[in-house]
Amino acid sequence: MSKFWSFTAGALSGALVGGVATLLFTPKSGEDLIADAEARWNAAVDEANRAKEEKQRELEMEFQAAKRP
Repeated sequence: MSKFWSFTAGALSGALVGGVATLLFTPKSGEDLIADAEARWNAAVDEANRAKEEKQRELEMEFQAAKRP
């Protein structure tokens, strides 16, 4: 079990160091960085919702077709 905890500690340490390095070396201000991150997040959510709705329509059409004799 110690290998698991060593890996977890290493992963968390790496994430922390990477996050700090990103914040220190980013060419944008914090407000611009947050605005860009929010815009990317919203774009990803919108794309996921469109894909979900398209798949739902597709499955409903397949279901209706399967119900017909």
